[in-house]
Amino acid sequence: MNRKVLITGADGFIGSHLTEALVRGGYDVRAFTLYNSFSSWGWLDHCANDVRGQFEVFSGDIRDPYGVQEAMKGCDAVLHLAALIAIPYSYHSPDTYIDTNIKGTLNVLQAARALGVSKVVHTSTSEVYGTALYVPIDEKHPLQGQSPYSASKIGADQLALSFYRSFGLPVGVIRPFNTYGPRQSARAVIPTIITQIAQNIRRIKLGAIHPTRDFNFVADTVRGFISFLESERSIGQEINIGSNFEISVGDTVELIAQLMNTEIEIITEQERMRPEKSEVERLFSDNRKAAELLDWKPLYGGKEGFARGLEQTIEWFSKEDNLKQYKAGQYNI
Repeated sequence: MNRKVLITGADGFIGSHLTEALVRGGYDVRAFTLYNSFSSWGWLDHCANDVRGQFEVFSGDIRDPYGVQEAMKGCDAVLHLAALIAIPYSYHSPDTYIDTNIKGTLNVLQAARALGVSKVVHTSTSEVYGTALYVPIDEKHPLQGQSPYSASKIGADQLALSFYRSFGLPVGVIRPFNTYGPRQSARAVIPTIITQIAQNIRRIKLGAIHPTRDFNFVADTVRGFISFLESERSIGQEINIGSNFEISVGDTVELIAQLMNTEIEIITEQERMRPEKSEVERLFSDNRKAAELLDWKPLYGGKEGFARGLEQTIEWFSKEDNLKQYKAGQYNI
């Protein structure tokens, strides 16, 4: 495409996969990574060989408005993924979620407006819907802040849309449902299950297993981001990216155990349970708007597609060099 694109949160799970896909697609990519004293670029340190050295890196902090504007200079578009996303940690330190997710988003919007950026893609989350009041969940579903994390993302989403309505900033809100795949943090349930089994733990420690989720393989999520970026019809819109397939956490455990050819026992740990009114009991996406406006449909939809995505995820986590980076059995908030 020969367009200069800034990706915030490029060092993370989805961001690193998106960086690779955009480089392969011919984009000129600048990856915004979180500055640290180890000179680490997160998962970009482990990027595929065919994209290594083919993108620019800017290390900074999304909470610093000056740094954000410096990172954005010369860019035609911004994919804003940088955020704190762990729900349990948001109970512990909600203030940091406001600083990072809301103030960080404000910094991106202000810089994009000042620099005349042609497109901003702001990343939301299905958690903003809370427990489904009806299914499948479309973009008109009420927003419910059931955790400090989800409340911060609701605020960030509304801030982004306010800049579209108030200043004409060409911004849209992409709303992925529960993404999974290689490189995902063990704070998420699927890596928690796989890493425990891969390290020969058979008594699998989990929180609630009755809630249902709409899991989205990372390759589908990345395709959604690129379709959102390239579509003029996404500006000013909120669009779900989901598989339109619902499965409980308990059934997900059983499917993973089956794919890994093992028998397991589920141990419910109280420390892994969300507060009762904070647990999101059901998420199930309506993805018709994505099909209509973005011409996007999941390639890993339904139970068969979910199993294919899990197989690829299990294969990656089962490699020794990857598995050793995870602390299986330890509760990661």
